[in-house]
Amino acid sequence: MVKAPEKTVQKKKFATETKQVLELFAKWLYQNKEIFLRELISNASDANDKLKMLALKDEALFDGDSDLKVWVMYNKAAKTLTVKDNGIGMTLDEVVENLGTIARSGTKQFIDQLSKAQSSDANGQLIGQFGVGFYSAFVVSDRVEVRTLRAGQTNDQGVFWQSNGVDDYEVSPCELTHRGTEIVMHLKDDAEEFLDEFRLRKIITTYSDHIAYPIVMFVEKPVADDDDQSSDKTDEKEEKKAPRKEIQEEVVNQANAIWTVPKKEVKDDEYEAFYKHVSHDFNQPLAWTHNKVEGGKLEYTSLLYIPSEAPFDLWNREYKHGLKLYVQRVFILDDAKNLLPTYLRFVKGVVDSNDLPLNVSREVLQNSSTVDMIRSGCVKRILDLLGYLAENEPDKYQKFWSAFGAVLKEGPAEDFTNKDKIAELLRFTSTRSDDEKQTLSLAQYVERMTEGQDKIYYVIADSYRAAKNSPHLELFENKGIEVLLLSDRVDEWLVSRLTEYKGKSLVSIARGEVDEALSMDEKEKASIKASEEAFSDVVKQAQEVLKDRVKSVRTSKRLTSSASCIVADEDEMSVNLRRMLIESGQSVPDMKPILELNAKHPLLLRLKSEMQDDKFADLAHVLLDQAILAEGGQLDDPNAFVKRMNDLVS
Repeated sequence: MVKAPEKTVQKKKFATETKQVLELFAKWLYQNKEIFLRELISNASDANDKLKMLALKDEALFDGDSDLKVWVMYNKAAKTLTVKDNGIGMTLDEVVENLGTIARSGTKQFIDQLSKAQSSDANGQLIGQFGVGFYSAFVVSDRVEVRTLRAGQTNDQGVFWQSNGVDDYEVSPCELTHRGTEIVMHLKDDAEEFLDEFRLRKIITTYSDHIAYPIVMFVEKPVADDDDQSSDKTDEKEEKKAPRKEIQEEVVNQANAIWTVPKKEVKDDEYEAFYKHVSHDFNQPLAWTHNKVEGGKLEYTSLLYIPSEAPFDLWNREYKHGLKLYVQRVFILDDAKNLLPTYLRFVKGVVDSNDLPLNVSREVLQNSSTVDMIRSGCVKRILDLLGYLAENEPDKYQKFWSAFGAVLKEGPAEDFTNKDKIAELLRFTSTRSDDEKQTLSLAQYVERMTEGQDKIYYVIADSYRAAKNSPHLELFENKGIEVLLLSDRVDEWLVSRLTEYKGKSLVSIARGEVDEALSMDEKEKASIKASEEAFSDVVKQAQEVLKDRVKSVRTSKRLTSSASCIVADEDEMSVNLRRMLIESGQSVPDMKPILELNAKHPLLLRLKSEMQDDKFADLAHVLLDQAILAEGGQLDDPNAFVKRMNDLVS
């Protein structure tokens, strides 16, 4: 083991969350231990990619060695396995940042989920959603050493890092003459299977055959012995000499950029292996689309994947998009936000263009008509793929929707051009659904609309249960009219932009007056008018009592069993959206709701009987508070509500 003088060695503690992840790794995380080699080879490939990209502007970084490779070496006597590259390398600060901390959002959620997971299958899925790369080395190692030298350094001052993956790690300077990174794993007793040439070869060809750089192994090869050419023959019965062997380098993988191979020549398992490389995902992809556009003004290739599981940081504002950009097979960018809109940020894969300059920058990408055309093509491919799954493989599409449906709902607001296409892909639950699973399309809703119905009705709440039990549904249920139940946080944003579908307006049942088109007969209209007249004094007095809290009070046309509900005017912010904005720390203008009272409810009869009593005010406030709570809102003065309730009950 190479070590710098003791005085230069720094011992550092792992970040708390890093330590927790390492402990979970060591115990039971990976069902399939061999995955660690795929992760480390992928990291080595990424390091080569980054050097190649930076060398476009500064060829001196190659320092005379532009033949980029990945080496896998084993030593049975020392029980070590080494993965090495001659890529970009790391500085001391980068080593501490990359190897001492899991610098990825969602770590806390990841650990919490792992701690709750009971089955090994669940564990495998969780690691796939997180993708922790380098730390997988501790699955098979008692100790891991890293030696690295950053490309372009003017001296041979490299960095040495080592740890047993428990509490801390050591980092110190070391002398290195070649750039790149070398990871040496001191294998555990139960991991000695990875000291076998054929075992390693099998793993590499299974998981990393597509890596665009040669993966080199040192193997023993028999060589001819010149002495055997002697014409003097020995006794045939004399035991023959064992063939002489020597260590030789051998490239194990095909080293083809898979996206450049015609798709009819690529097998499914090769596509799946490449997905795991490009996404660092443990799980299989759900689906993919491989296309080459050539001729005319544009030439590019895209290989785009839809994951089967959502990552933990999907909703993080700093989430890295999953597309890698190549130009003429040279890696340019690993977070190509310009190639797909935000609502498709879950897509992984590569785009390789022949029509962009090799020295392309982020600024050029932002102002490039070529990029706009590539982006448009990629969006079309993904939406077409999702449409195919929805129509032909509904179970697979449902799996996609469960993982990424809430993200796709951002689409109509972000992508006006494809709004109608996205609308066809949306799924909901409704008052006719058996549970909260979102399986209903807008096309299906329209197909089973009642006679004379010309609108698509919905109600929004902060949970499925709250939406399912909303008092606003009562009239619609009596009329047999289906209502969409929306409870995803993004639904408010969705319906603010998706206002109609195939000529039919989307209408909230918690806004404005009840739709006159709900086929009320003359008898119903007469009953409503009579109630309004009978309770006009009650409504007027309740309005006076609650004037500081409500915009107005009126008898309700939509309630049949609940005593009260609150609604918003057509042109006002919904109660649910206002609550969400407040919870997120945003300032919102004051808004008073409209209180509707059910004239047929016993509490309204009591309210009418107590118009001259002091308890009228208490009961009016209670009816308003109940309506707010039913909407999932919070009371400004919950203690006052409790006191009023106690007084009324007692």
